[in-house]
Amino acid sequence: MIGKQERWQEDLFVAGPLSSLIPEDHILKRVDAILDLTWLAALVKDTYCADNGRKSIDPESALRLMLAGFFEGITQDRKLMRQAQVNLAMRWFAGYRLHESLPDPSSLTRIRQRWGADRFRQIFQRIVQQCVNAGLVGGKTVHIDATLIRADVSWESLVQIHTDQVLEENSSTGPLPEDPTTPASKPQKRSITDPDATMTTSSHSFHMEPSYKQHGAVDDQCGIIVDIEITTGQANEGRQLPEQIKRIEANIGQKPQVVTADKGYAHGANYEHLEQEQMEAIIPPQTSKTKSDCIPSCRFKYDAKHQIVTCPAKQRLTYRGQTVQGDIYRADAKTCRGCPLRQRCFSQKATSRTLLIGHGYEALLRARRVHARKEERRKALYTRHRWRVEGVHGQAKVQHGLRRAARRGLWNVAIQAYLTAVVMNLKRLVAVLLYFLRFWGYAFTKNEFQNRQSAVGYKKYIRTGKISVQQAA
Repeated sequence: MIGKQERWQEDLFVAGPLSSLIPEDHILKRVDAILDLTWLAALVKDTYCADNGRKSIDPESALRLMLAGFFEGITQDRKLMRQAQVNLAMRWFAGYRLHESLPDPSSLTRIRQRWGADRFRQIFQRIVQQCVNAGLVGGKTVHIDATLIRADVSWESLVQIHTDQVLEENSSTGPLPEDPTTPASKPQKRSITDPDATMTTSSHSFHMEPSYKQHGAVDDQCGIIVDIEITTGQANEGRQLPEQIKRIEANIGQKPQVVTADKGYAHGANYEHLEQEQMEAIIPPQTSKTKSDCIPSCRFKYDAKHQIVTCPAKQRLTYRGQTVQGDIYRADAKTCRGCPLRQRCFSQKATSRTLLIGHGYEALLRARRVHARKEERRKALYTRHRWRVEGVHGQAKVQHGLRRAARRGLWNVAIQAYLTAVVMNLKRLVAVLLYFLRFWGYAFTKNEFQNRQSAVGYKKYIRTGKISVQQAA
């Protein structure tokens, strides 16, 4: 018999709680079982007036609405509120009943402005600490990488800015004199709607776009994001490494033993810094970029103790000064004039060979020797670096809307990155906990879970090897 559903019959009352209409395996229902935001009110208390003004939106409800949107890959406030209007799971997760009105989309914008990027960073750190307490962060091996985020600007908003014009406008002595030996600078493009975004690209095969850059660090054990930082697109990721190490140590409460990164971090100063911090650097050194008919700098022998550089012709280059990038060594012009290797050593316009020895050059040489051994353990760790941290960047862009900035300004993009990292960490935390609960057959309420996690928890079972956090994550 063919059945018929009365589609237009509306019910005045619905028997049963709202949570009964949400599937048990829904991501928001799983996250609600472990998410504790009782500390949020104290964190943002100073941004509200204590005895004046109308009653504000509950901070926990506002944050839950934002998180619910990022779980679904929704980064725009208007689209989020339209979806929450008809999505029972979002309403229940944020604590709104069916008859209650949802906040206006502009309210979420004002909340972000009031809280600021620093408080969202603290929210991210709280979730990282929860993952640390749950045993998901090993802390021994950390993978570091950077990725670009397309700015929320149009191509029509880009204008060309000449460096000389900017210097001339800011000069108190008037126009700068022209230098015939200095090549004309290429015009730079910048957006007038989002000045914080800069033109950059991640590959020579793609055109440059106004972008921001996210510097992230992922723990090797379960893929927990332990550090996030947002800069302009032109910021060199290699120079961010020392500060990243400090933030990672502060976030997870311990110093990593192994740090992996790609060739963009292969600077001598980074190798030297990691050696001083007693960390193993698994960073493939960059190949020397010189002309085919020119003798590369790696053919020169460097004696740091006596500050002497010896060229392939057994002639000395002496120390001549220091720059921001390193020390300058130059050979004697009379010696180079009669050298048989002169044609292959430097150009016709120069009188002698000049060499720049960057900071941490000795550490760079040691890193090259270690890399040349091609140890299997180091190769395996670098392979994990590729799918661990690069996979996290790809998931953030494809599933959670981080491919393009939702709003303009460096602080707005930072908030978007922090919320994305919070959502991804919560997903991994839920995956491990549910695997544990199914494995041991436990089923308890949220309060019971918090007590068990703080008292006994499942960490001892992980340490005994009865359950693998890598499999669970």
